[in-house]
Amino acid sequence: TAQPEPETVGELARGCLEGLALKYRWVITALESLTGVAVETIRIVGGGSQNALLCQLAADATGRPVVAGPVEATAIGNLLMQAIATGYIASLAEGRAVVACSFAVKEYEQHPSDAWDAAHARFSKWLA
Repeated sequence: TAQPEPETVGELARGCLEGLALKYRWVITALESLTGVAVETIRIVGGGSQNALLCQLAADATGRPVVAGPVEATAIGNLLMQAIATGYIASLAEGRAVVACSFAVKEYEQHPSDAWDAAHARFSKWLA
């Protein structure tokens, strides 16, 4: 690929995170093409939502805002489904409102650039 090899742990980690961000863009592009539905916002939950660099790179690479959190999304979703099943919460919409008021999220604004577009074009060729 004519790219320089990473020389430090930081360069290697950044390369991994940039690769994830580019894969997010590739998948979103494919989903939009298949469904005809635009993805307006990306939601990152679980452990990845704690990685500020990953979240910002995802926003920049995709050109979409990222909402990160909650971290314990799996447990929260399980609890929500149990609350609905037992009648403690009346609906999924009500449950989502409860979750939105109960857990902090962090928002990342996108800063797209020509460099991300070029990287996406190269990345897409490798996946073809």
